[in-house]
Amino acid sequence: MQDPTTQFEIADPPSDGISSVTFNPSDSRFLLATSWDTTVRLYDVELNEKRAQFDNKGAVLDACFAGIDVAYSGGLDRQIKMLNLENKTEQVIGSHDEAVRCLCWSSETSSVYSGSWDKTLRVWDSRSSEAQQLKHQLPEKVFSMDLNNNRLVVAMANREIHVYDIRNMNEPEQQRMSSLRYMLKCVRCMPDGQGYACSSIEGRVALEYFDAEAQSKKYAFKSHRQVINDTEVVYPVNALAFHPIYGTFASGGSDCVVSIWDGVNRKRIKQFQRYPDEISSLSFSPDGKMLAVASSYTFDEGERDHSPDAIFIKHIGENECKPRHLSNGGNS
Repeated sequence: MQDPTTQFEIADPPSDGISSVTFNPSDSRFLLATSWDTTVRLYDVELNEKRAQFDNKGAVLDACFAGIDVAYSGGLDRQIKMLNLENKTEQVIGSHDEAVRCLCWSSETSSVYSGSWDKTLRVWDSRSSEAQQLKHQLPEKVFSMDLNNNRLVVAMANREIHVYDIRNMNEPEQQRMSSLRYMLKCVRCMPDGQGYACSSIEGRVALEYFDAEAQSKKYAFKSHRQVINDTEVVYPVNALAFHPIYGTFASGGSDCVVSIWDGVNRKRIKQFQRYPDEISSLSFSPDGKMLAVASSYTFDEGERDHSPDAIFIKHIGENECKPRHLSNGGNS
């Protein structure tokens, strides 16, 4: 059982699989959740109440904030919607030919970046009535994306990764194959802008770097594995999230476990008690004091009985995400 003093459950959670949870990058009170129940929900975490709900014609796979009062969402209905969180109104700004899998917002360019199962990456300018600015044909379906500073990392099927500099989107800055050998699940950029972490269905996480010299430090490690009846069972690593201050990161897997890792020193700092079901998404609050955990069956094993979908807000303790050398007062 989880300790109620260190975390709480969000009231009125989605009623079907939770595809993403995302804290507002500048205000720790607000959390977006998207779901296969066709909704986008905005929560006030401080008050533990739902502030707004947007209903769609199909499952919603992702959403991102664009400031305090605006967000973008996309999913199986192929549409990209701009959501006014204050007025609770929405506007379709464009569409893909297949499901919209990922969305990222840049305040630098005032643009939203969308990745789709139609094998395209598209850029939409929020300031223009001609919303679509750019369309990139990709080699594979988009599975995960993240944006930090000016770098956009796109993880695709067949383990392909493209890195873009959003100041010049004419072509990818880098095209890579992931060092992981199996299908990618999640990619997240390091807060310091040096690289990214990606995870796979085969219980591994890899840290990779943009700079060619720094890339010599890249490595992958095993995670989210359990020995059951003398057999090692390997679980998909569905979710990653970097701590905004310490640069450590959380991973969440289909083993219902969340772990905190110190990537630089290659150590696990913490493993939290098991959650009721698989971890489908993770997000740290911008002040680093909370971690949103989506406990939601991801249908790895097809239809089966599973716990109700839930979002937990975990209060992060003083040393739970600090690298060891900081936790020890500088003595490592």
